[in-house]
Amino acid sequence: MTSPALATALKQQSGRLDMLPYAAFLDLSFERVDGELQLVMPFAQTLIGSPGRLHGGAIAGLLELAGLLTVIAAQPEGEALPRVRPVTVTVDFMREGAAHETRASASITKLGRRVVNVQAQAWQVKDGQGSRDKPTAAAHINFVLDWPDQPKER
Repeated sequence: MTSPALATALKQQSGRLDMLPYAAFLDLSFERVDGELQLVMPFAQTLIGSPGRLHGGAIAGLLELAGLLTVIAAQPEGEALPRVRPVTVTVDFMREGAAHETRASASITKLGRRVVNVQAQAWQVKDGQGSRDKPTAAAHINFVLDWPDQPKER
């Protein structure tokens, strides 16, 4: 099941995501900007794919986590939390990731009781300046929610 501690942390204005191992590896933190959850991935040498470029897997992982955390943050308070499982993740790489901070956010296009569809977008920030109009990558993600009160399918 989804960690209640994670769901509570996402209600804050900002914070670190070290409780998720891959997020800790990517050194991710989050901020709420005008009510939107944004993940922040600082550039690090460990994230290089080809020389001077971000590895595509790091960018895809950032997008998937942005989608996942947006789904968790959207769950009603006071209810048991579902296990959130990605079913499909389709990433469109639009430009190479440079050696700069990368941000990502996601929006829910369909929030059902069992299936959630999400669009996520990543863009880069250099010296505090960045434009979402020039995304590095975008993703369409489908999640399945497994609620604790639902019988398991075989």
